[in-house]
Amino acid sequence: MILNLDRWKKEAVAAIDSQGEQLTYGELRNFAEQAEHLMPSRSLVFLLVENNVGGIAWTIGNICAGNVPLILNAHLDEGLYKSLYELYQPPFVCVPEGMAEKFRYDTIATCYGYTLMKTGHETCPMNDELSHLLPTSGSTGSPKLVRHKFDNIEAAALNISTFFELTEKDRPLMVLPLYYTMGLSMVFSHFYVGATVLITNLSMTDRNFWNFMKEERATSFTGVPYSFEILNLMRIFRMDLPDLKLLTQGGGRMPRELNLKFAEWCRDTGRQWIATYGQSECTARMAWLPAKWAIEKVGSIGIAVPNGELSLIDMDGHLIATPNTEGEMCYRGKNVTMGYARKREDLLLGDERHGFIRTGDLAYFDEDGCFYIVGRMGRFLKLFGMRVGLDECERIVKGKFTGLECACVGTDEKMIVYLTDENNKDNVKEELVARLKLVASSFEIRVIPEIPKNEAGKILYAKLNEK
Repeated sequence: MILNLDRWKKEAVAAIDSQGEQLTYGELRNFAEQAEHLMPSRSLVFLLVENNVGGIAWTIGNICAGNVPLILNAHLDEGLYKSLYELYQPPFVCVPEGMAEKFRYDTIATCYGYTLMKTGHETCPMNDELSHLLPTSGSTGSPKLVRHKFDNIEAAALNISTFFELTEKDRPLMVLPLYYTMGLSMVFSHFYVGATVLITNLSMTDRNFWNFMKEERATSFTGVPYSFEILNLMRIFRMDLPDLKLLTQGGGRMPRELNLKFAEWCRDTGRQWIATYGQSECTARMAWLPAKWAIEKVGSIGIAVPNGELSLIDMDGHLIATPNTEGEMCYRGKNVTMGYARKREDLLLGDERHGFIRTGDLAYFDEDGCFYIVGRMGRFLKLFGMRVGLDECERIVKGKFTGLECACVGTDEKMIVYLTDENNKDNVKEELVARLKLVASSFEIRVIPEIPKNEAGKILYAKLNEK
């Protein structure tokens, strides 16, 4: 059985949610067996999940049963759901029980708070290796899906559980969504060692969130930069959390000052602070910064995960072997996914990547072999002949003006800088002109109510064009 699920005692608790429900490993195994009889083998099922025990049961149960779930947000935009539904024509849809009446499909079964329904569409041919599908990060309007295989699940679980040194005694607090690659990888890696996942959809500003965390003795917390901004505002540094031993961060670059603040707090309180890097295309984690370097190399993504390999190539595709030389970062490992699906017929495709991917990130490594992300390959402009990184410009603005939301896009003719504060409009332009040594006409500042982001806190640059 995948993820060592058949190794653990049946009464051992696999998951607990903040609604008071729990799931044992024995119940999970039994449900996986039941799921085999609910649908024909290798069926595509749209699985609309919330962060609760039922979401975990149906996700893992379907994968174990050999069905192929597309794991989606239960509160997905109606237009996007319709687009995906029409394109992929799933024979089955599974949603939280309270939402079932919105869907005019025939009910097959209700279990763990979710209802499975039959849509009337025929089953479609599916590659034998395909285990599950996830939407690509940030692609809220795209039908492009990441195709994962069973080997990816096993490889990711082994890699992550190894460098985090996970054991069955761990009790991770999961606030990241199940349909988000880093959230799902938490389930994979902790089930691999027989741990208990504490899953919640409560806001981190809710008193019940903190009660759940303390009462269930959470030993670790995984978040994206936005998560730690909230923890900072909630003054976690003053809290008494004796069971919390590990904090891990992924999901994009974290502001240096905040990163350092958490790293120093963890050092001073006997905890570990571990930054990670990954993509859905690689089943979440590809690199990690060992805690011993958390302060010395703040901002680095660190080294490749166990059983993986990071490298850099130049513009001509040649391997870069010299430290502090920028190039496109590549990754090789068994957690590299099969490729994308853009239509129903693509679910039959085989592995197009064969364990290797060019990440699209521009990076360099230092003398210790630790990697640093400079920006995305496509996130550069050439203003008046000068190569300017859009990500770097965002960091300049946010570093100078604390708390100011900012997003940079544009063409080689002009950079457009979106802000959320009218009062800093002129100041931001002056700072960029001074720092980049470019004329003021190189920049156009636009003020909008808020910067569009996805659930993981990543900026949706395509949405800015709609502003």
